Amino acid sequence: MIPKIITGKGSTRRLIAYLFGKGDANEHVDPHLVASWNDFAPDPGRSPHRDPKQVEKQLFTQLDQPVAMLGRRAPQTTVWHCPVRAAPEDPILSDAQWAEIARRIVAAAGIAPAGDTEACRWVAVRHADDHIHIAATLVRQDGRRPRRDFDIRAVQREARQIEVDYGLRRLKPGDGTAAKRPTSKEHFKAKRLGQEATTRDVLRQRVRRAVAAAVDEAEFFALLDATGVTVRLKRGPSGDALGCNFALPGDTNDKGEPVFYTGSTLAPDLSLPQIRRRLATTSPEPVAVRPGNPWHQATAAIERIPHHLTHGDDSTAQGQLVALGAALDLLPVTAPAALKAKLEQAAAVFERATRSRITADLDSTRVLRRSVQTIWRDRPQDRDGAGFAMLLDAALTAVAFAIHWHRIRQHAQQEAATEQALFHLQVAYAQVAGPVLVGLASRAPSPQTKRRFAHHLQQAVPEHAERILADSAWDALATVLAEAESAGHKAAIVLDQALGQRTLDDARSPARALTWRIRRLGERRPPSPRAEAARAHPVQPAAAAPPSQPQSARQR
Repeated sequence: MIPKIITGKGSTRRLIAYLFGKGDANEHVDPHLVASWNDFAPDPGRSPHRDPKQVEKQLFTQLDQPVAMLGRRAPQTTVWHCPVRAAPEDPILSDAQWAEIARRIVAAAGIAPAGDTEACRWVAVRHADDHIHIAATLVRQDGRRPRRDFDIRAVQREARQIEVDYGLRRLKPGDGTAAKRPTSKEHFKAKRLGQEATTRDVLRQRVRRAVAAAVDEAEFFALLDATGVTVRLKRGPSGDALGCNFALPGDTNDKGEPVFYTGSTLAPDLSLPQIRRRLATTSPEPVAVRPGNPWHQATAAIERIPHHLTHGDDSTAQGQLVALGAALDLLPVTAPAALKAKLEQAAAVFERATRSRITADLDSTRVLRRSVQTIWRDRPQDRDGAGFAMLLDAALTAVAFAIHWHRIRQHAQQEAATEQALFHLQVAYAQVAGPVLVGLASRAPSPQTKRRFAHHLQQAVPEHAERILADSAWDALATVLAEAESAGHKAAIVLDQALGQRTLDDARSPARALTWRIRRLGERRPPSPRAEAARAHPVQPAAAAPPSQPQSARQR
């Protein structure tokens, strides 16, 4: 059950007219009151022998009366509007049930505490099976203002309890960092225009993708322009841009003007100051990114995320999740057509997991952001899809750790969103990894070579050897080991290096994890004979002089 509080100025006249009207797309059916402050307020939907407009006037006049009595002493904000919507899978509630829910909501919000006969005036209007609208005025009948401190949080808490009491779908408690949901009017507008998604959702995706791809503010605005997003900057007295609004061509109001959305209403982290903070992590400053395969670099950076989540501080961990979210935002652009839909779904739901009350430290995310930007910008060769598959494999592990990280911090909404993202990524990974592994397995080396590799495995990682050898990916692993040898590497050394990168204890498939790691290692330049000799016979450090021996004595 989702309540959403909206406040406004002036009279309730327009709100009442909308609630009892046909709606923007004729979606309102049988509008009528289910409850009111005194249980006998005029009901335009249940007065068949009277002009409905006259009854509407009588209703909003009675609602507005406490405000009108104050005259110029009335507060600036006078209208309180709260739609309360049930989930699509919830049972249809009766008018009596909605009436009780409305009373609980206005009591929790401080609009009309139970038993308070001088509370604010309010009505609950139902014009659809799945929701009601509560309209109230923000002056009590005794002329005082209601005490509605933190009414948004209080109403959300009450909604969670209502879900339990009525057996409705139970939503996760939030922390105030979720993106604003599209309104019912936005949904109806999208449906009327034949759009699959609302303008708000489309803008959020495009702005997030531009933030993920851009290296500076100029490129950010250029990318938005290239994707058809209209930007209107809010400037201060000095002329500096302080904020920005976004609109889509063709999305206009009844006057034909573009409908602009502020960045912060698309998502809390899409305000211009927050965008600038993100872009600072990709500004052209020196950073230790050696030339190489960007697929490998991005994968290696994502593989480090579980370590940050388990051993880093909370700010660093939150920053890593922001960077992972940016990577997921860009992946659909570079993905094969068959994967785009699932990857877009994964990115859309994981967006919720990138924000919490913990401030993200983005300094440690530069390598991941730049390597993913390189993939997006240069489209490096990925001859058999292995680069994409190994990156998704690393992302699956990182997302699984993110679920646990959010769970132990009681980030319920973020945890649920991450679980959904994991499902979509698993589907995408199966589609891309399956053919790659089959192709590798078709080039498996001879049985004798496989036995030799199996012996290396049993020596190096006895606790996982049996599981790896029984895995369907074993032939693919043997192939990449053989290819590494053909490139000049020693199989035993490459295997040890792969095992040293990260434990296999939490790997869903140790054979697949090793396959991707060894594939990356095998494509590196093999060590020179001198480097091999140095590794085999490391130089021992010179013995230090006894601590008691003075410097002058050692010089003599």
